[in-house]
Amino acid sequence: MHDLYSNISAVPALAPAVQGSATQGAAVDLNGAGGVAFLVNTGAIVTAGDFGVTLQESDTGTSGWTNVAADQIDSNAPATLLANSTYRLGYRGWKRYVRLALTKAGGTSIAAGSVAVLVPLTRPAA
Repeated sequence: MHDLYSNISAVPALAPAVQGSATQGAAVDLNGAGGVAFLVNTGAIVTAGDFGVTLQESDTGTSGWTNVAADQIDSNAPATLLANSTYRLGYRGWKRYVRLALTKAGGTSIAAGSVAVLVPLTRPAA
């Protein structure tokens, strides 16, 4: 049987919206998780919107956010996100909290949203 559903949980990471500036998603608590991956969906890009995506980490989830080192991120996202695409970012760091960070280098806007998929240490997932 192919049962992924019972072995993962999902939480909102970046509410789907038209993003006109750099923004950070919600803090994702990794306590009780064996791993996390972020799925990013993009939609329309307006006026050559040049947006990228990375991950940030923190010990507290409220302050001290820093960019995750490149060798601790697995990603298929290009430097400039494309319209109507889906990307994966996996976190291999050790901090308790991680979040998605959308960066802007130019242009007007991009429609984007993200969900964090976690592998709970206790399975099946509720």
